[in-house]
Amino acid sequence: MIKYEKAVNIDKLITLSSLIWHEYWKDYLSDEQIEYMIEKFQSKDAIENQIKNENYTYYYIYLNREMVGYIGLANKEDYLFLSKFYLKKEVRHQGVGTKTFQFIKDTAKFQKYNRIVLTVNKGNVNSINAYKKWGFNIIDSVVTDIGMGFVMDDYIMEYKF
Repeated sequence: MIKYEKAVNIDKLITLSSLIWHEYWKDYLSDEQIEYMIEKFQSKDAIENQIKNENYTYYYIYLNREMVGYIGLANKEDYLFLSKFYLKKEVRHQGVGTKTFQFIKDTAKFQKYNRIVLTVNKGNVNSINAYKKWGFNIIDSVVTDIGMGFVMDDYIMEYKF
């Protein structure tokens, strides 16, 4: 059974994100960039700022009572931004992502949004294919300088209801 819980204790989120980011991004990014991005986007200060000042809500994903991933959603003026969507390696390709996307769609509908927007690394073919399978379309691309000589080279994808 899959369950979602609003992340109140962000210390658990920090531990989980570090674990998943190191296993996931190692095929795409250097260890140095992974560490930099964790500090910039998933440290305690970064997450607290996102929640307090950027309208973010994080949710833990549980499968049979085990925490197996998390999502980060941000309320924007006219869309729901899917900022983070991470699953532990051992539960990928088992339907957890598809069920979680349904939870994200339900959340967007409840909040009266008619679209969901995300960014995804251009080299992240598995995630791009999953998003396309769920009905997302690539609407743009962007290269974002995140400091320390690192960039994020992403597609912007959109799902419309």
